[in-house]
Amino acid sequence: MDKALGIKRIKSRLWRHHIPLGLGSLIACFSIKMLVKGDYTIHRWSMATGYVALILLGFTLILGPLKLLKQKRTPKSFDLRRDVGIWSGIVGLVHVIIGLQVHMGNPWLYFFLKDPFPRKLVLRGDLFGFANYTGLIATLIIILLLLISNDLSIKRFGAKRWKALQRWSYGLFGLVVAHSIAFQFIEKRILGFVILFSLITVAVAIFQGFGFSRWKK
Repeated sequence: MDKALGIKRIKSRLWRHHIPLGLGSLIACFSIKMLVKGDYTIHRWSMATGYVALILLGFTLILGPLKLLKQKRTPKSFDLRRDVGIWSGIVGLVHVIIGLQVHMGNPWLYFFLKDPFPRKLVLRGDLFGFANYTGLIATLIIILLLLISNDLSIKRFGAKRWKALQRWSYGLFGLVVAHSIAFQFIEKRILGFVILFSLITVAVAIFQGFGFSRWKK
């Protein structure tokens, strides 16, 4: 009986969440790609996947406070938030893979500088290095969150420990914001994309502030 209910729930999530989220993410990526100016296709896809991943991550962090509007307590996990988070992670990893092809043609140079005397690689200390270090840590957190985004992990860790791990999503958002701000300056983004980034960040901050105040009460 439990197995049958589990299969039914998985099918429901597939049709109600994953297929719409997958198609919506693809359409959003194509749409943003068309808005990015330039002939460098890889850069345009990097921008598109980065912004779509940010939008999905922001929506994930807004869903909890929104649920608090309807009830006094929000569950430790609910399917819509988890599934949006999964697609945020998937698109985010695609962004990382594409993004590593945009600058200089050598992924190692995203994190190291060539020092001719002596000939060795040294850690970058510039804004570009900061942007990529924050992106690297964010990527590791994305992988962690994707690995625990399932019922088996909740049972294995227990609800309390699982929720403690899942709260790394807040740190992830902070790292993504820092990463994005750095690239706003590095690539001198046009005003429209700066405004979009600012609206997402402010919206998440407002809703999270509301959710924290309700949680304290």
